[in-house]
Amino acid sequence: MNVKDKHTFDAIVIGSGISGGWSAKELTEKGLKTLLLDRGRDVKHVTDYPTAMHNPWDFPHGGQVPLELKKDYKIASKNFIFSEATSHFLTKDEEQAYIQEKPYDWIRAYHVGGRSLLWGRHTQRWSDFDFTGPARDGFAVDWPIRYKDIAPWYSYVEKFVGISGNKDGLATLPDGDFIKPFDLSCVEKHFGQVLKNKYTDRHVIIARTANLSQADKIHMSVGRSQCQNRTLCERGCPYGGYFSSNSATLPAAYKTGNLTLKTHAIAHSIIFDEKKNKAIGVRVVNALTHEMEEYFASIIFVNASPLATNLILLNSISSRFPNGLGNDSGILGTHMAFHSYRGRITAEYDGDLAYKTEGKRPTSGYIPRFRNVYQQETDFLRGYASNLSASRIVENAKDLVGESLKQSLLAQKLGNWHINVGMMGETIPKAHSTVQLDKQLKDKYGIPQLRVSVAYDDNDEKMLKDFHQQFTEMYEAAGFKNIQPIDTKRVPGNENHEMGGVRMGKDPKTSMLNAFNQMHHCKNVFVTDGSCMTSTSTQNPSLTYMALTARAVDYAIREKKKLNL
Repeated sequence: MNVKDKHTFDAIVIGSGISGGWSAKELTEKGLKTLLLDRGRDVKHVTDYPTAMHNPWDFPHGGQVPLELKKDYKIASKNFIFSEATSHFLTKDEEQAYIQEKPYDWIRAYHVGGRSLLWGRHTQRWSDFDFTGPARDGFAVDWPIRYKDIAPWYSYVEKFVGISGNKDGLATLPDGDFIKPFDLSCVEKHFGQVLKNKYTDRHVIIARTANLSQADKIHMSVGRSQCQNRTLCERGCPYGGYFSSNSATLPAAYKTGNLTLKTHAIAHSIIFDEKKNKAIGVRVVNALTHEMEEYFASIIFVNASPLATNLILLNSISSRFPNGLGNDSGILGTHMAFHSYRGRITAEYDGDLAYKTEGKRPTSGYIPRFRNVYQQETDFLRGYASNLSASRIVENAKDLVGESLKQSLLAQKLGNWHINVGMMGETIPKAHSTVQLDKQLKDKYGIPQLRVSVAYDDNDEKMLKDFHQQFTEMYEAAGFKNIQPIDTKRVPGNENHEMGGVRMGKDPKTSMLNAFNQMHHCKNVFVTDGSCMTSTSTQNPSLTYMALTARAVDYAIREKKKLNL
């Protein structure tokens, strides 16, 4: 009984990444004694960022990971973020084996803060064009919310996170509560002016980003300060210049005195009490001893990241739920989706050679979706947004040594402008895009391995072709030369934007969660990470996870006071 008392809390949060950090902050600030479970080690803000202040010459291998070590990261090493400066924040393949029925890169960061230390930080709101997408074209199910439902919560989280950006007045990309924006380069502005003159629906703006262009009182209250424009965010920022769980939400949660952190705690399954008809806790495998432990609470938030969340729920089997917790519909683990990053297109520009860029910025230009917005105008569904960057090419000789090399570095020769645009395309959630438990294979902790069957389809191929065609036309209009369309061949998962499997919806027969991210059939369990997403939109999803989480906690507290949980 004493052990159970010590293991009993008001709420349990599984996972400490972007959405889990918000769950912990909101629950603790509302007075609930909260246990935060993370399967990895602790990473303390500032002190546990070992490469944050390294100079290039401080890396023994020039930033490259030695081949012998890289063999342990066959999956993670394919991600753009992997380097000698970040490998300690990424997960070795053997930590959690899984089965790829189709090529899928599951990029994982098993430590406190998770991928919030590694994310790209772009933070665009969704609009009603995004929330009504499934209802318009009939793929997936209708979202149970609209923009007006989440707009106040976007504002709520934006003020705490600190989002730099412009008020752009675009229907496809609602404005938010921003701090001052970073700036576009002159060639990015030139491209934007060309699009403005030639089209009515294509805009180049500065991408909104979770970097503190200025630190306000709300940010300084948890120890954050202004972004230094170092663009080394993925190493962990000792200044707290970009938003992460470690620098923002977890310090806020600790300030309440209501947070307990349990590391090396691998969520195995959620415990369902059939007499009480609700979940009562979480089974955990101790990663150090491999022993099973149990923790108890009246409210459970699942924020383990989409694939892990699906795995935990599928593994939460009882007489009441033989196919996974809350899975009366059979929909759990289906309709997975992601963002397609396969499209890139580069070019050169020989104008504006009197100018160059000095310094750095932690963001890029951004071109919001312009295809199939007001009507279906193409042979593919949905659309794509794009990131844009333009900078001068350095043409110094690369085969110099000694004094000639030093002089070359001191007197850089700049060539034409180099323009790069990358596509972020919306993929369609489909019933056959699944993650399911293998019936025999288990990982080293005795947890069933996940079978992942997610792939591109014909819609994605048509979208990629359109992206290349449209941007070739736009590049030519801007006077860009040497245009090079590229298929990056990035496989699903590699973009870090996996979504679905535990989707929201209006009907319990076709969805797992209601409009407040509450399980239809297990009322005291909430899911607010990317697995809750009904569709993917073309915007970066993390801001929406944060807003949904804060909104769900507010609802859970109100329901708890009504004795409904």
